[in-house]
Amino acid sequence: MSVRILAVGKKHEAWVTDGIARYEKRLRKPFDTQWQLLPHSSREGDAARTEESDRLLGKLDRDSFVALLDERGRNVDSPTLARTLQAAFDGGRAVTVIIGGAYGVDDRVRTRADFVWSLSNLVFPHQLVRLMLTEQLYRSQEIAGGRSYHHV
Repeated sequence: MSVRILAVGKKHEAWVTDGIARYEKRLRKPFDTQWQLLPHSSREGDAARTEESDRLLGKLDRDSFVALLDERGRNVDSPTLARTLQAAFDGGRAVTVIIGGAYGVDDRVRTRADFVWSLSNLVFPHQLVRLMLTEQLYRSQEIAGGRSYHHV
């Protein structure tokens, strides 16, 4: 079992790849990651949101715990995120994190999500979100394991 990340967008830029690799090499099951990048829609606005949401929903397992990154989601601290992910793992559920496209996702994806999570009230570029997500997964692993990476 690993954290599967479904992200709409282009492949990681070099600086993102380097940063993600820094944290991924430290991740251990079940916090290790598997990335699946889905292409942007060629459409715009609502049509793009619907097409990309269709693709995302088609990739979800019925029993997975789904965390949706969304600027309108719940803003949590790192220990709460660690407890949320650990509870899913302890319940035997695979975890999938979704990063939508430029137009976001539609209500079907939001409804399917078990946890709608905001990294911040600020909006970040998708490439930066990928790096921040990987660091937060590493931080969650360390918190869940009682290690000292996260200082309170």
